[in-house]
Amino acid sequence: MTGTIYKSTGSWYTVKTSLGATYQCRIKGKFRLKGIKSTNPLAVGDHVDFELEMNNDETTGVIHRIHDRTNYIVRKSVNLSKQTHIIAANIDQVFLLITIDNPPTFTSFIDRFLVTAEAYSINTILLFNKIDTYNDEALDEVRYLAHVYRKIGYECIGISAETGKNVDKVKSLMIGQVSMFAGHSGVGKSTLVNAIEPGLDLKTKEISSQHSQGQHTTTFAEMFDLSFDAKIIDTPGIKGFGVVDMDKEEIGDYFPEFFELKQDCKFNNCLHVEEPKCAVKDALDTDDIAYSRYRSYLQILDGDEEHYRTDNWEES
Repeated sequence: MTGTIYKSTGSWYTVKTSLGATYQCRIKGKFRLKGIKSTNPLAVGDHVDFELEMNNDETTGVIHRIHDRTNYIVRKSVNLSKQTHIIAANIDQVFLLITIDNPPTFTSFIDRFLVTAEAYSINTILLFNKIDTYNDEALDEVRYLAHVYRKIGYECIGISAETGKNVDKVKSLMIGQVSMFAGHSGVGKSTLVNAIEPGLDLKTKEISSQHSQGQHTTTFAEMFDLSFDAKIIDTPGIKGFGVVDMDKEEIGDYFPEFFELKQDCKFNNCLHVEEPKCAVKDALDTDDIAYSRYRSYLQILDGDEEHYRTDNWEES
């Protein structure tokens, strides 16, 4: 039988067939993918082949094959720095939810996420949530960030999952697509999903006033079928996003505005740091490239993981 993984809890996988039947499946023996050192060999969104078996009068499945992936999104594993954690596979697009405060989303996090999405050819749409709660200063910051990322080519939408502002616009982009929702805990992922599909009734929690951090509501990534020909993958909140498996020479290629200028650099292998006649640095001097983006690039280039060493999928 063939199906798609809708939920993974570590040792068991919820697999749904094209006919809508759902089975709890496990992996038989060691199951490793060539070329991927991952803590989780299978992820939500994977298409797999499995066989049914009877276990204490209960029908379960044994997964014996994974189909080739069109893409996947991956981050550094928490405790095993040389291994990765696959968040989800076979994604059509990602909605990255961003909040200016309560909790704050920093550009270094946004850029690391975007670099990984670019590397695996996944379209990302930036959703600036909670705009109904912002003062003028915060709204100015939203406008500035939206300007920065729209100039690069990313679609940016100001939304309020609470009031419903622009939720229909998000919904229209999801039709016929497998969409992943990502962001820090507390940015409103579950609230947005509930606004899009109220029948799901995903758990939501209030923001902790002491630390302005989200209280953790989603423990495992999970896929849901929606009523309007769309699928979503709801993911646990992430504190940081460690970039993996990139050579220094290729990192700049995943910054679209850098890649566009690369041919104008004097050296083909320009790292845009100390080299003379660098088109990227020239664009930085003329404000054609945002300083925040260049700073993020340097941090990734330097392997600066200081703020990401203890980052984890947040558990409820």
